[in-house]
Amino acid sequence: MNLDFQLDDLRVFCLAARKASFAATALELGTSPAYVSKRIAILEKSLGVTLFHRAARRVTVTEDGERVYQSAQEIFEGVERMGETVAGGRVDPRGALRVTTSFRLGRKHIAPALSELARRYPALDITLDVVDRRVDLIAENVDLDVRIADIEEPHFVAHRIAESRRVLCAAPGYLASRGQPATVAELARHDCLVLRDRNQAFGVWRIHGPAGAEKVKVTGRLSSNNSEIVRGWASDGQGILFAAHWDVAEDLAAGKLVRILPDCHGPADIWAATTVRLRDSAKVRVCVAFLREQLAKGPYALAG
Repeated sequence: MNLDFQLDDLRVFCLAARKASFAATALELGTSPAYVSKRIAILEKSLGVTLFHRAARRVTVTEDGERVYQSAQEIFEGVERMGETVAGGRVDPRGALRVTTSFRLGRKHIAPALSELARRYPALDITLDVVDRRVDLIAENVDLDVRIADIEEPHFVAHRIAESRRVLCAAPGYLASRGQPATVAELARHDCLVLRDRNQAFGVWRIHGPAGAEKVKVTGRLSSNNSEIVRGWASDGQGILFAAHWDVAEDLAAGKLVRILPDCHGPADIWAATTVRLRDSAKVRVCVAFLREQLAKGPYALAG
C-alpha cells in the first residue's frame, strides 16, 4: 500500500458508490466512464483492495469498499472542518448530513423542512432516518438527533429547537363511559394508552400541575412504540393519552379528543443533539437554525 492517490479519487469513488454506476458518475462529473474507471483503478491499486463488484451496467461496493467509503466520509469531514476554521464560519454547508428523529415528528415536520433545506443548500446530501429508539450518535455516525426530550448525555451538545408541552386528553366517548379524572393520582385507575417512547420511562408519566411535579404509574390494555397508532386508539375511545400538544392539536380542534386536567402538562420541548466534534460544523449550525425557523412559523410549524 503506497497511498499514492488524490483526494479527488476518493470523491469519484464515493460518488460512484452512491450512484452504483460508472456511467452515471461520469455524467454527473461531466467526464467519461473510462476516466471514472481509471481513477478508481488507481485508488484500488494504491489501497491494495477491490472496491467494486463490476457488472455490465451496474457496480456494487465490496466489503472493503464499504470500509473505505466510511473512512472517506471522515476524511472529507476533517477537510470541511479545516476549511470552516480557516474561513471563520463564512462557508456554505456541504457534504453528507445524517439526521435522525422519531416517526411522527419526522414525517409531519422534520422531513418537509429538510426538503426545503436541501433546496436552499444544493451542496448538502441529506439522509433522514426515523426511529422510535435512543440513537447512539457516535456508533451510528449520526450528525444530528432531533428528540422530544432533554438531552441527558453530558458528552453531547444540546440545541433547543422548539418549545412544547405534553397534554392529557381522551375521546368524548371514553370520558362519557369512564368519567373524568379529578387528580393526577386518579389516572392510575383509568385505561391509559402507553407510548413506548425512546426517551421516556415506560408506563411512568411525569406531570406538572397545581400540586407541583408528580409521577404516576399508568397502565392500560393497549401500548405501542408508534405515536400515530396510540393517537388513533385515543380517538377510538380506548383510553387517556399524554402527548405533545402539536401531535394532537388537529384532533383537539376537531373535537375527536378533549383536554382533561387542563392545568397539568409535561415537558415536550424539541431538542437536537450532536457531538462535540461537530459543534462548529457549518452543516449542523445551518440545519439547527433552519429547523428552529421552520418549526416556529410556516407550513411545518408545531401547533400550539
